[in-house]
Amino acid sequence: MEGTGGRRARLRAETTAEIRQVALKLMASGGPDAITLRAIAREMGMTANAIYGYFATRDDLVTTLINEVYTALADAVDAAWADAPAADPAGRIRAWARAFRGWALANPEGFRLVYGDPVPGYQVPEGGAAPDAAYRVCTGIAALAAAAWPHAGPLHADSDFQWSDFDDGLLDKLRPAFPDLPPAGVALALRIWGHLHGLVSLEIYGHLRTQTISPDKLFREELAQLIRSLGIDS
Repeated sequence: MEGTGGRRARLRAETTAEIRQVALKLMASGGPDAITLRAIAREMGMTANAIYGYFATRDDLVTTLINEVYTALADAVDAAWADAPAADPAGRIRAWARAFRGWALANPEGFRLVYGDPVPGYQVPEGGAAPDAAYRVCTGIAALAAAAWPHAGPLHADSDFQWSDFDDGLLDKLRPAFPDLPPAGVALALRIWGHLHGLVSLEIYGHLRTQTISPDKLFREELAQLIRSLGIDS
């Protein structure tokens, strides 16, 4: 039989989850400005003071939301990468890219919160709102370039990228994880990110809606062209 303490913990967890869901719903309908504790309380039929028992400030709630959705994205792309055969770099890139787009389409408000609309007045905590998830996604993108580099490297022999062309914070993440990836490989990782993120962003924000009825086909074609350009078409 569930005790009083267990019941309270369960109810608190359920209410906390509902607060997060309502916050994302408000953002979807009214943009990032709509995420306020008072608006959430009104939506849930609670008093504003009651909400403060779950999140001390609006920024605490936003940080929790970002960490939660970013971690879910990192979990999705990491799982897709791990499930694809290591000996098939093209397959791994396809799997990662499709997982990224699939997550974004299933969680458009989360995508916008992480990659798009800043919440006005939000103060990012020191170290970032979701440092572990950010690291995992960042190194996941670099892993796409590293997997392709044995094939793509000769195609970039004339690259003049140097370590000084990149932010120290980025290099602090990537160089220990991929010691054999040269500056041109880091540049390639950023270009891969631009290919994948760019089309997904256009789709999430509705910019493709009046341009094509087949955004999935467009993404597949872009992904196929990217893989061919890396010399690993399979």
